[in-house]
Amino acid sequence: MRIVIVGGGPVGLMTACELRLYGIEAVVLERRTDIDPTIKAGAIQARGVAALDRRGLAERVREAGGEGLRDFEALMRGLGLRGHFSGMFVLRESNYGGEWMLPAAQQTLEEVLHERAVELGVDFRRGHVVREWNQDTEGVTLVVADTTADSAAGAEAPSYELRADWLVGADGGRSVVRKGGAFAFPGTDGIITAYQAIAEVDDPDFVPRGWNRCAGGMVVNGPNPGRLLMVGFDGPPADRDAPVTREELQAALRRISGTEVGIRSITTVTRFTDNARQADTYRDGRVLLAGDAAHVHSPFGGQGLNLGLGDAVNLGWKLALVALGHAPESLLDTYTAERHPVAARVLDNTRAQVALMQPGPHTEALRGIFGKLLEHDDANRWLSDMMGGTDVRYEVGSELDVVGRFCPDLAVETADGVDGTVRLAERQRSGRGQLLVLDAPDSPDAARWIKAASGWSDRIEVTVGTCADAPSRAVLVRPDGFVAWVAEAELGLEEALGRWFGPEDPRAM
Repeated sequence: MRIVIVGGGPVGLMTACELRLYGIEAVVLERRTDIDPTIKAGAIQARGVAALDRRGLAERVREAGGEGLRDFEALMRGLGLRGHFSGMFVLRESNYGGEWMLPAAQQTLEEVLHERAVELGVDFRRGHVVREWNQDTEGVTLVVADTTADSAAGAEAPSYELRADWLVGADGGRSVVRKGGAFAFPGTDGIITAYQAIAEVDDPDFVPRGWNRCAGGMVVNGPNPGRLLMVGFDGPPADRDAPVTREELQAALRRISGTEVGIRSITTVTRFTDNARQADTYRDGRVLLAGDAAHVHSPFGGQGLNLGLGDAVNLGWKLALVALGHAPESLLDTYTAERHPVAARVLDNTRAQVALMQPGPHTEALRGIFGKLLEHDDANRWLSDMMGGTDVRYEVGSELDVVGRFCPDLAVETADGVDGTVRLAERQRSGRGQLLVLDAPDSPDAARWIKAASGWSDRIEVTVGTCADAPSRAVLVRPDGFVAWVAEAELGLEEALGRWFGPEDPRAM
């Protein structure tokens, strides 16, 4: 069983790691020969941190971030900055907490995930570019060019065929996988040209630190030294692929800020717009999309990395169970059903943020009213939870509010005392589903639940014990951390197990 993932960024690597936890051969094809050093995401949101923790990677990322992570977090606290919406720092930390800020979050995460992928035995191929692919009822055939191989001067890189049982496109907004499949990609065109850079300017205080509304748009100075973000409303860039010169960046900065600031040097810079598009489905037969291949939007609010990791941990275990023959293909339909609305909401809130950035008195009046609304606790919590993705609830077959929501990291005092107190996050590092039986171990219900789960012992792990903060006497947690069933649910445990982990005997499918 082989699954090929096109794209070796955080989303592709996380997906590959998820598949390897189930022993599936995972091949990652990455067109770049090294990690892209261009400035990108500067934060990992709370849900992303939790996803990493549930696979034992959170502390590795924190250690890799080193002093840069700790210094940046201290800087944010010192400036009194919390979560923002369109540059309005109104999102309360108590709602939005758990975010990790570091200057090179995406590159740091990619390094850690690559290291983990190698440990797990992922076949990672740098400099391998997919030229084309075709699927049939049994799998997918790819034509791949190896740009690292020796070839005659001026000759095209040698190609080879690669056969996969399933294909995952995690190859970004211009995805070759998406473009080659039956995926529509509707959305809205960009209206801005924006730049993000680490650069040295001749006047570090040309505008105050933080987000500044200017006559030409928005300029962000900091929070870390040299970091610049500028948003101009003169339409999308004519050529997004052209290198950004010092002269272009300086002209844009002067035009938007209304100052004569000069740029002495550039460490890294990227140009982007705010086109917002989403695939109509994330699955075409044996081909699936994840991350930016499935949805693109502007980076405002730092939601893209979080969104992509959410895709990976939702898809990975489902694809593994289907590929191994443990669950029917219909399980993969829940991937689009669950993740599509989450991304659609991100696209909408990034569009709203761009609308609130536009210069002029009408937008200024709207920002004032918007800010007043967010002084109300309920409104602030609603927006904070949406921006952090902490309010996501999947439809998993129960009217109970707790079912379908992300399960907190419960601390369970094990009944046998051998393991002492264990965290749910530690149990989830196997990538399997978890049944927490928190009733008296000799009670009839506990015995029945333990017996029922034994039929899925290759897909479910059982922990028996007590937990003061548990939402129920028994909780079934999916590998992605979401609650699939509790003792009070309308469905029985066996039905929930069958729905999310396939039939007890896969031969019955």
